[in-house]
Amino acid sequence: MATARPVVSVFKQDGAKEATAAMPTVFTTPLRPDLVRYVHTNMAKNSRQAYANKPESGYGYAAESWGTGRAVSRIPRISGSGTHIGSAGAFGNMCRGGGMFAPTKTWRRWHRKVNITQKRHACASAIAASALPALVMARGHRVEEVPELPLVVGDNAEGVAKTKNAVALLEKLGLKDELQKVLDSKKIRAGVGKQRNRRYAMRRGPLVVYAEDNGITKAFRAIPGVDLCCVTRLNLLRLAPGGTFGRLVVWTEGAFKALQGIYGSYKSGSLTKKGYHLPRAAMTNSDISRIINSDEVQSAVKPAKEGTKRATLKRNPLKNRNVMAKLNPGVMQRRRARQAAAESGSKARVALLAKKRVAVKKHHKGSSEFYKKMMASYETKAE
Repeated sequence: MATARPVVSVFKQDGAKEATAAMPTVFTTPLRPDLVRYVHTNMAKNSRQAYANKPESGYGYAAESWGTGRAVSRIPRISGSGTHIGSAGAFGNMCRGGGMFAPTKTWRRWHRKVNITQKRHACASAIAASALPALVMARGHRVEEVPELPLVVGDNAEGVAKTKNAVALLEKLGLKDELQKVLDSKKIRAGVGKQRNRRYAMRRGPLVVYAEDNGITKAFRAIPGVDLCCVTRLNLLRLAPGGTFGRLVVWTEGAFKALQGIYGSYKSGSLTKKGYHLPRAAMTNSDISRIINSDEVQSAVKPAKEGTKRATLKRNPLKNRNVMAKLNPGVMQRRRARQAAAESGSKARVALLAKKRVAVKKHHKGSSEFYKKMMASYETKAE
């Protein structure tokens, strides 16, 4: 559920707190981003304008097939000679200037019918999401200076008739950064849309919902990014632009209080929508970990089983240095010592060569003394 606060503050035009209003039940509606996206996608298709290819396009030639026997395809060919276009293929979608394959028709199924109850549920979910600062900020709105969400202003705001007074009202409510964000986001649209009367694109700002139009629409309609909507004609395309709920909504006190009668409560249905009841959450407590770890559940479930131990993959120590280091401690140090001794000019190399020279001299000295002793014994035996 979105929020369950009992009352909401009502602010004056100067930003001061004026009174409180009871929170409508619609703000406790379960959040359904999947339903909002589905309904928005289908509703947005209902404002499309039909387009189609001209039926005569690609057939403005006097062309006829040559038939078989001339070693060319049987595609219709333009008649005439002495010109570069003579004998050129025509009519086919594979030909230059030919007709279009499966040309678009105006009787395409452009519009989509959406279930009325689904649209009402999606609007209720979008209204509930507008009261959560996390979702509003995630959508890109600047609400750091906003005193409270949902943001409710007194009914005297419906009588504002000047745009400068409307801007001052929004700034007093902490929406100055939001209005500046909209102005800074204005850019030239990418693509051919800039040639089709929609040259500029910018972000959406706050949505002002009112109960009675006493001049509020003329005052706010000139502010960039600000949309207006009557509470009795709330539209999902305004509440969740782009199919993403969490839009920043500014309610007048009359519109805020009218939500209870429009959407009703869980005990009683709507007063204005025939047979409509707010959707109930599938779970009253969505804290799954708390449910699983509760004493009631843990006392009924079976004890946890120990998982099977998977055998580790054996590795060849002759190819894997880490495994060899475990089997033969010190092998890495000896390897590095051998590498250092093989490098020319290193201290280890100089020490190794000196050691070898001493060993060679000792060997030669010992061999010469052995030779002398052997010759002496040989001479004595000869005598």
